[in-house]
Amino acid sequence: MICTICPRRCGAERTETAGGGFCAMPSLPVVARAALHHWEEPCISGTRGSGAVFFSGCSLRCVFCQNGVISREKFGRPVTAARLREIFRQLIDQGAHNLNLVTPTHFTLPILEALETPPEVPVVWNSGGYDSVETLRLLEGRVQIYLPDLKYADGDLARRYSAAPDYWDTARAAILEMVRHTGDCEMGPDGLLRRGVVIRHLMLPGALENTKRVMDWVADTFRPGQVLFSLMAQYTPQPGASGLLARRVTGAEYRAAMDYLQNLGSLAGYCQDRSSADGAFTPAFDLTGVE
Repeated sequence: MICTICPRRCGAERTETAGGGFCAMPSLPVVARAALHHWEEPCISGTRGSGAVFFSGCSLRCVFCQNGVISREKFGRPVTAARLREIFRQLIDQGAHNLNLVTPTHFTLPILEALETPPEVPVVWNSGGYDSVETLRLLEGRVQIYLPDLKYADGDLARRYSAAPDYWDTARAAILEMVRHTGDCEMGPDGLLRRGVVIRHLMLPGALENTKRVMDWVADTFRPGQVLFSLMAQYTPQPGASGLLARRVTGAEYRAAMDYLQNLGSLAGYCQDRSSADGAFTPAFDLTGVE
C-alpha cells in the first residue's frame, strides 16, 4: 500500500512484511502486548481493566517516549486482521471493560477489518492526537471512545520533541472530529465511560506555559462536561535525556498547573499524582497475549 494514513502523508510503500515511511511499519499490525490494563483513567480501567492492545511504531517521534522499545525499536509481532480479531475476543473473554487500541493510527485499515463485526464492549482509540481528519472519518461508528493526547500548543516544542511542527493545528482538528463522532461524554451507572472523548495532556518539565495554553483551548472550546480532561504528571526522564527533559516535573510546576486548572473551573476529569512518574508503570512489552 502507498500510505497516506497519518498526517505526514509520506506516501511510503508498506507491504505485509516490509516497513516503510515515517512509522517504519509494515501494513500488517505489529503488536507488542495485549492484556488487561489497570493504569488508565478510572472511567476506562474500571475494576477489571481495559483490554489494551499495544501496537508498535508511531507517527510521532517523541524524544521522551516511555514506550520507546515499541515506538522506535520495532519490537512486536506482525498479526493478521483475523488474528487481531481473535485477540480482541480473548480480551473480552478475560473481562475487559473495553478494547483499548494504543498507538493505532498507522494500522487503521487492518484494525477496521478486525472490527468488521462490532464487539459488545466499547472500542477506545488511544492515540497521540496526531491523526488526520480523513482517517478519523473511516472510524465513525466503529469507535465509541477517543483517548487522544493534546501534547503541545507550542509549535517549537512540537518540532523539537516530536518532529511535528504542525502538531497543534493537526491535533485540534482531530479532537474536534472525534467529538463530532461521539457527542458528549456518556457515563454508565457503573462509572465507566460508554462513549465520548477524554483529552490527555502530559506536563513536561519547564513547559508550564504550554500546559496552560492547552488547558485554555479545551476550556474555551468545549462546554462543561462535553469532554473530560486528564492532566498527567507521569513524565519520566528516559536514558540519554538532556536539558530540561533530564528532570521530572517539579512540585512547584505541578502545583501551578493544578491551581490553573482549578481556577478555570470548567474542566471536569482527572489529575494524576506526581508519584506516577515512575518507570514501574510502563508495562512489560513481552508479547503477552500475542503469541
